[in-house]
Amino acid sequence: MNSTGPTTSIPNKAAPTLPGAGRAMYLKQLHQWHWISSAICLMAMLLFSFTGITLNNAVHIEAKPEVMRLKATLPAPLRAQLEKYAQDHVDAEVPLPSEIADWANASFPVDVRGIRAEWSEDDAYVALPRPGGDAWLRIAVDGGAEYEKTDRGWISWLNDMHKGRNTGAVWSWFIDIFAVACVIFCVTGFLILKYHAAKRPSTWPVIGFGIVLPAVIALLFVH
Repeated sequence: MNSTGPTTSIPNKAAPTLPGAGRAMYLKQLHQWHWISSAICLMAMLLFSFTGITLNNAVHIEAKPEVMRLKATLPAPLRAQLEKYAQDHVDAEVPLPSEIADWANASFPVDVRGIRAEWSEDDAYVALPRPGGDAWLRIAVDGGAEYEKTDRGWISWLNDMHKGRNTGAVWSWFIDIFAVACVIFCVTGFLILKYHAAKRPSTWPVIGFGIVLPAVIALLFVH
């Protein structure tokens, strides 16, 4: 009669990691970063690509600036205040007094509260640069006030947005964030191409062409 001895239990061992698992996970992360950065860049990339064309061909794009000029007279009580303020702030760059700024806002289509003005004994000059145009306000101590606004059209506006000209801090921050997203988009795209290069023989020649072409053009044709 055969007796059955005690059975020996073999502890379960964790399944070994598959050789391609780490590579697949890394590639998945690259694809995720790539599509997220591309989604962030999409609209801005189209905008900056279009304005790159308009900037490069600015001499061929006709612009007809529209100029608006308005005049008004500062009330007598405010005139005395302006004259005294001008005498106390010659060659300074400080905002208009609040009462005079409120009057300017009511008299002209502009908001000058908190904007620095250039002061002299004769007047206060407020520069109001803007994307796609320009504007300024001048108030003299004799009470004469002039406002001028120049609009160079929407193409000029887009070009200034491309350059970040007179667009303010928020848009400047947006351009920086957009640039970082573009770097991530390009780097992750390059790494994805590197992983697929073995099955796509044309990958490295095309990448090399994309690197060499602008360098050759810059060396040979840019002086």
